[in-house]
Amino acid sequence: MTGKPAKDPKTGRFLPRSDRAGASIRPRARKAVRTKLGELFLEDMLSAWEARGAAAIHALIEKNPHDFLKAVAALMPKDVTINANQIGEMTDEQLLQRIRKLDQTIRPFLNAQGADGAGDGDRAAAEHQ
Repeated sequence: MTGKPAKDPKTGRFLPRSDRAGASIRPRARKAVRTKLGELFLEDMLSAWEARGAAAIHALIEKNPHDFLKAVAALMPKDVTINANQIGEMTDEQLLQRIRKLDQTIRPFLNAQGADGAGDGDRAAAEHQ
């Protein structure tokens, strides 16, 4: 085996191992190599992300927002099913729970502003949590 990879004489491209004289790689070995390469690549990507991931995102947003949006779009699922009106599918008990939770959330604001929003409630303005 020579130290240099074999090249196609017409195109100058490197030849895969199976096209090289006397060299053939077994499919199982090829899969093992690909798996190992993938693992190493992902480890390197994780390391780079941990070191500069957030900073790289902010730099991309500043320098090329179009590429940032393309990256975000590529990460989104192709098909999304959204049921915006889940209330129609809720049981009576689920509806009551939702109403009680909403009531607990807005009650401090209503008490602070007065039920009509005129600002004549019985407490000082509630702070946002």
